[in-house]
Amino acid sequence: MRRQHVAACFLGFACAAGHAACDTGLAERMHTKLHPRRALDHERAVCEPWRGFPGRYIVVLPMPEAGGTPDTTRFDLDVLVVQQADNGNTERAKIVSRLLDEGALTEDAIRIAEIRVDTARYTLAPDARAFGLRVLYQGSSRTSPYARETLTLYLPQGQKLAKVLDQLEMTLEHGEWDTNCTGVFEATRGALSVMRATSNGLADLTLRRTRSGSRATLQGDECITQERPATFNATVLHYDGTIYRIPKRAARD
Repeated sequence: MRRQHVAACFLGFACAAGHAACDTGLAERMHTKLHPRRALDHERAVCEPWRGFPGRYIVVLPMPEAGGTPDTTRFDLDVLVVQQADNGNTERAKIVSRLLDEGALTEDAIRIAEIRVDTARYTLAPDARAFGLRVLYQGSSRTSPYARETLTLYLPQGQKLAKVLDQLEMTLEHGEWDTNCTGVFEATRGALSVMRATSNGLADLTLRRTRSGSRATLQGDECITQERPATFNATVLHYDGTIYRIPKRAARD
């Protein structure tokens, strides 16, 4: 058995990543209304219903900044919570909350593969429910596969959206191999949960991470994989009144 298939699908979420499309045209209408003179990255634009809020949608408009270099592109994100009219007429959709997040994302040798909405129940207080944006990054090197996923949380506060968690790394998968068999692979995967304890009015968050790895070697005509024992750790994130601070140890793990 050769290693090609294993390496191709080692980056699990990259294999399963889908195309985020705004089938209703709501995102395009919002872009035309708000930014008629700016380009929209249609491939990565997002428009999804916010589960639990009838008629309410989360719209994300990624717009490349002017003046970038050939190797690097920075994106502004206009993040909107939009309420559809009762009759479904998107022309009458109303912006409920909004944040123009300037320079939010950077794409270089590691490309942005997908932006998607995470509408898990991030209930941070009885009257405060956040939603997440997950950004999937993917490398292009066959010999050094790389993929990464980050999570940012946005909390509606009246007409404004507050970014209360900024690009927390949830998944990191990378490795090096000879495209035949021999190689080393590592993966770190995280899960975020809401706690009962609070800090400065919002619930504490627990980040649990699992780290695993493997080494493949060619023994005769057979490719042998040895799995490394998984390790686990947990970190509590506290809200400081503005944002959830990510401890340096959690940022490194």
